[in-house]
Amino acid sequence: MKAPFVQAIAGSVVIAGAVAAAVAAAPQATSNPLRVSMYAAANGAVEVTITNTGRRAARVPSWQLPGNDPTAKLFQVSRDGEPVAYQGKLAKRGLPGPGDFVVLPPGQSHRTLVDLSASYDMGKRGQYLVTLASPLQYASLSDGSMLKTSRGLPMLLRSAPINVWSDGAAAKGGASNKGKPCNPNKEDCGGGGGGGNISFVGCSATQSATATDAVNQARAYSENAKGYLATGTVGPRYATWFGAYTSSRYGTASQHFAAIDSAMDQNNGEIKINCGCNQNYYAYVYPSRPYEIFVCRAFWSAPLAGTDSKGGTLIHEMSHFNVVAGTDDIVYGQTGARNLAASDPAGALNNADNHEYFAENKPAQN
Repeated sequence: MKAPFVQAIAGSVVIAGAVAAAVAAAPQATSNPLRVSMYAAANGAVEVTITNTGRRAARVPSWQLPGNDPTAKLFQVSRDGEPVAYQGKLAKRGLPGPGDFVVLPPGQSHRTLVDLSASYDMGKRGQYLVTLASPLQYASLSDGSMLKTSRGLPMLLRSAPINVWSDGAAAKGGASNKGKPCNPNKEDCGGGGGGGNISFVGCSATQSATATDAVNQARAYSENAKGYLATGTVGPRYATWFGAYTSSRYGTASQHFAAIDSAMDQNNGEIKINCGCNQNYYAYVYPSRPYEIFVCRAFWSAPLAGTDSKGGTLIHEMSHFNVVAGTDDIVYGQTGARNLAASDPAGALNNADNHEYFAENKPAQN
């Protein structure tokens, strides 16, 4: 279930275990053949063209390509030098299956018109600087080579920055709650006791009971992770998921988990579990709308605890809220998270799966 997809050749069927082995042994592409052209279109919108300039077909997970129903923050948008808040979905995904890929043959292009004002806070009149920067995790060429850097990280689908005008009136995103991660030692994070009062939307009695167990597991995870970091421990557990130690980065990790734990401990219905999602991924949130978590199909089949668990998924999603830790989805999966921590510790501190795997601590490390 958790194996990356490599396109079957000549219609052959490849079982999950064989796919995992093939990807593990796959070579890295020497360069990224995908080129991006981007132009400002109507108010708050851009036209994006992605062209395969190579000699082999490229296969890219569909969610890594721009569209008008995003589940990841693919664009960097700023105004007057300050980033503006992303207000679309952030989804936790498992490994892609065959139906999740877009295939670009040599010389062909993928074109789309993206209304950025629907997913970014472009409510102020003026010019915005926009860059497409999408990590190409699991993307490959038809010879099996993966679009990875020499450090094992995904290559980027990147455009040159352009200016995009918004008159503010067309912006569809709501008000942003972007701010610093909540520090319960200095401010009221809305926390309470460890009670079980959770609000539910569209959940059956069985789903509500299961989700309550998941929240309780997430509370145990966040308490443990907060306690580990509060002691100043810098063991393999920290290094695996957050990389080389510096006091600043360690302080950020500690602050993140203090805020996650405080948010998870809320017990007056602030945590809202929405069971209305029927997508294949685990869950998603809107980062500027705490603390509603939409749980999806993969969530229900996940174990309560352990790797990619129900409890861990809620840690992942809680970390996304701007008033908690404001994390993104740079890479998914334990292999991707380990590589990110080793090569880019600052990126690991901004990646939700690194927070989840640190909290789940499976396999256990000191």
